[in-house]
Amino acid sequence: MFDVVIKNGHVLDGTGAPGYRADVGVRGDRILAIGEITGEASRVIDAAGSVVAPGFIDLHAHSDLSFLIDPNADSKLRQGVTLELVGNCGMSYCAPLNERTRDIYDGWMSRMGGDAAGGGPVWTEFGGFLDALSDSGSAINVATQIGHNQVRSAVIGADARAPSYEELEAMRRIVAEALDAGAMGFSTGLYFPPGYYSLTDEIIALNQEAADRDRLYSSHTRSESDEPPGLFVALNEAIEIGRRTGGRVEVSHVKAHGPRVWDRSSQILETMRDARRDGVDVAGDQYPYTACGTPLSGAIFNRWAHDGGRPALLERIRDADLRQRLRAEADYAMVRFQGPGGCVISGYDPDNSLEGQTLAEVAEARGADAIDTAFELLLDGEVSVVLTSMCDPDVDTIAASEFISVASDGMSLRTEGPLSAGKPHPRSYGTNARFIERMVLERNVVGLEEAIRKMTTLPAQRLGLENRGRIAPGQFADIAVFDPAAIKEHATFAEPHQYSTGVSEVLVNGKMAVDAGVPTGATGGRVVRDNAG
Repeated sequence: MFDVVIKNGHVLDGTGAPGYRADVGVRGDRILAIGEITGEASRVIDAAGSVVAPGFIDLHAHSDLSFLIDPNADSKLRQGVTLELVGNCGMSYCAPLNERTRDIYDGWMSRMGGDAAGGGPVWTEFGGFLDALSDSGSAINVATQIGHNQVRSAVIGADARAPSYEELEAMRRIVAEALDAGAMGFSTGLYFPPGYYSLTDEIIALNQEAADRDRLYSSHTRSESDEPPGLFVALNEAIEIGRRTGGRVEVSHVKAHGPRVWDRSSQILETMRDARRDGVDVAGDQYPYTACGTPLSGAIFNRWAHDGGRPALLERIRDADLRQRLRAEADYAMVRFQGPGGCVISGYDPDNSLEGQTLAEVAEARGADAIDTAFELLLDGEVSVVLTSMCDPDVDTIAASEFISVASDGMSLRTEGPLSAGKPHPRSYGTNARFIERMVLERNVVGLEEAIRKMTTLPAQRLGLENRGRIAPGQFADIAVFDPAAIKEHATFAEPHQYSTGVSEVLVNGKMAVDAGVPTGATGGRVVRDNAG
């Protein structure tokens, strides 16, 4: 007796092997049998003409707060995503929480429409956050990382200095406790302050805790362009951290950011390939778009300006002497996203009517210089932006690499409710659908079998998961059923809150999460805390 049998489907098992026609039988939360199944089942799904694949694993997501606000994860679930790894780019917003980092949590929760009243949550340790995630429930599985920026903020604050011995030991204890509580990795955002202010030795010391526990190290490197210290210096730093610690290294959202480094994607991949030949376990992930998303302050200001945090940055903007230096640096930085016309405001709390407009359009409406306009916006509040900074040939080259996973760098959102605010990057709604639609069907960058591997088995291996990411007996029953010809991304930069279509059924731990293309509301997802999944 099976709970669910998926019949007559074209099975792509996630390994990249050719597909085959078979039935898939599920009992409880596991795949029990594959082949010609004649036993009885509580539910039979006819998948004739459709692909049956492992549920997609989004190795780079920022939904740390999303699940606490809304557990449905609709934007990801409707694409076939059944697991997200959050806590990326050094930003594990939710833990550890103290008097410094609670402000970070409250600020982000407020921006996302959540309730931060009463001083935020009660947990102070990472395990408390994982318990809260588990208690809130979710439609998909969630794995977490402990973020370096959050740890450094909790111990040192926003100062541009090295830690004392006691402070480094305090950070090591926080990282170790988080990993022991169930964090599946340690992440850095060395592009952002205060992570940028750390020396490589600090990261090696902290990441050793992850490597010793066979957990992932993921990094938004110090540079993806020509800003100091430069793309290849930053990439080699990530590789060296893996070499010195012996752990797995995941280079986050691999890209050539800005015209000054365009056409160097092959060199990026060859640098990683050389390290792999030397025995360093390094790989990466990518979202299939030519635009990125980030805070405006990080995009236009060099890191010295952020020393001391946002209050100090605002004082520097107001300083008439320093403002000229900031203007010159911002003017240079804007070339990376092709000027003010390549900068779209995606989130701005003081005036959400500006969302969806380019910085050039806002400046023209105000009759002001674009850089001065950017400064004035920042003085009133943080600005989230989408930047057109990459080119299609580089995106395609990186997408074709055998060690690059597909990942969104987005959040689990919904088209209504508190998570539908702003004009976010459409990657939250469309990454997996877009990869199949464009990289497989339109551009033939990779075949469908390889695309599925890059969404399932490859990210599972990077995360160290033993029982997820494949269609095989004994694996957790995270399954997506879809018609490749019907896969369609509908989210656009102008109208991002639109669901992708083409995925008909999704199972999460054996429970029907999407049925006939519609989410069921089931919260069968789990918090993944160990390699057993």
